[in-house]
Amino acid sequence: MRVTHRRYVPYSHAHYGGALVDGAYVLGLFGDVATEVCIRMDGDEGLFASYSDVRFLAPVRAGDVIEVSAEVTRVGNRSRTLAFEARVVCRARPDLSESAAEALDTPIVATTATGVVVVPVSPG
Repeated sequence: MRVTHRRYVPYSHAHYGGALVDGAYVLGLFGDVATEVCIRMDGDEGLFASYSDVRFLAPVRAGDVIEVSAEVTRVGNRSRTLAFEARVVCRARPDLSESAAEALDTPIVATTATGVVVVPVSPG
């Protein structure tokens, strides 16, 4: 199973110079797609147990549109292991004008991670 969300990154989330967004923003989006995976698979929002192998590979900036996906790679009795990826699919172009932006021909992989979620034991 794979779940994908797209989100515009508002300028209110810029945390550093150059309109950079902190890594916690993307991890929060990983939590959102993990929640949908749990709802679709188990009828419950589930709980995050851990992240591992988090890699920040490219910057996420305010004005970006990012696509965040979670894919189930392992199913245990109560646990689900997920592979996450965040890709920048559109990017602001402040060098052209304050509101200029472009859709990228090739998305930029910004963040990857592995995570484990747990869901309650099914009744019955």
